[in-house]
Amino acid sequence: MSEEKVALAVGAHPDDVEFLMAGTLALLGGAGYELHVMTVGNGNCGTAEHTHEEIIRIRGREARNAAAIIGAEYHRGLVNDIEIYYEDELLRRVTARVRQIRPNIVLTHSPQDYMEDHMNTSRLMVSACFCRGMRNWQSIPREVPTFQDVYIYHAQPLGNLDPMRNPIVPSLLVDVTEKMDAKEAMLREHRSQKDWLDVSQGKDAYIDAMKEMAEQVADMSDSAVRYAEGWRQHLHVGLSARDGDPISEVLGEKVERIGG
Repeated sequence: MSEEKVALAVGAHPDDVEFLMAGTLALLGGAGYELHVMTVGNGNCGTAEHTHEEIIRIRGREARNAAAIIGAEYHRGLVNDIEIYYEDELLRRVTARVRQIRPNIVLTHSPQDYMEDHMNTSRLMVSACFCRGMRNWQSIPREVPTFQDVYIYHAQPLGNLDPMRNPIVPSLLVDVTEKMDAKEAMLREHRSQKDWLDVSQGKDAYIDAMKEMAEQVADMSDSAVRYAEGWRQHLHVGLSARDGDPISEVLGEKVERIGG
């Protein structure tokens, strides 16, 4: 495994990382990793009251404040929501971010999820990591290719189901019980989303939904775990010189392997 200790969590929209990945990211921070949070979308569609420009500013500020709770640097969205396509220019821009940050652990969405923004974010991240060392693949802006080992982990889809309602079972569970206060605090920073959902779905529905999913994942454990995040690891070929599982190595007893 490489000597790099940089972890990058990538969501489609502001608040996706907090909902699905922040507990594991926070644990990695406690283990000495430099932490980064990135969104591909800018959150412009997450409002029923603000203008395009207003909501982008608001959600960018919220995401930055949330990331700061666990000492992570936030990297703002690149395109509008629902415009996260697997296409040339965006892939070059995402590649630039990977080359700038130089992560060796990447947390991102499931390849199967309820919406295209999530699935396309997953595809873009895998390809950007794959292309990071290709001299003739020019990123936007141009960045020097990097050659660190990268290990990619895919989070659970929302509801633990693929778009055809088939269950998605993680291969790794991370006990994030001790980081649930941090996850909740991070999610509460996304006030523009919480306020809307408080009105439309009931007070704290957003927080309750995050906790409920973490409980559902924990129910897949053979141990007495209260809250967990689930992961499936991407094949290492093209991403690292050798196979490895740095999350399990670093987090130790916090990790449970499912089905093996």
